[in-house]
Amino acid sequence: MKRNPLVPFGIIAVLGIIFVIVLSVWGGNIVQDRQAEKAGKSDTANVKPEEIFKQNCSSCHGQNLQGGAGPNLQHIGKKISKDRILKQIKNGGGGMPANVIQGEEAQKVADWLSKKK
Repeated sequence: MKRNPLVPFGIIAVLGIIFVIVLSVWGGNIVQDRQAEKAGKSDTANVKPEEIFKQNCSSCHGQNLQGGAGPNLQHIGKKISKDRILKQIKNGGGGMPANVIQGEEAQKVADWLSKKK
């Protein structure tokens, strides 16, 4: 009895197709997970302004608002209004880059800082 020489190649081809399908499904799930994760990050309703500040501003203004490369913000609410704080966050200036934080996050941080008196 002679064996068909194409059988091993057929088995390899079938296994290869199954492997490609499995990788495609797995990769698609990873993409969906990343998109869901990204959507969750854009929801700032539950994020505290202190957290936003620590992630984006504390490297220059210090963990306790004490200043460093940027000015001290511990009592900034006495000196300038919420609107001016928000304008500084949006436009930057004086060594601060513009739009370090944006949108609702910027509003939250400006409101929080304006209460630092």
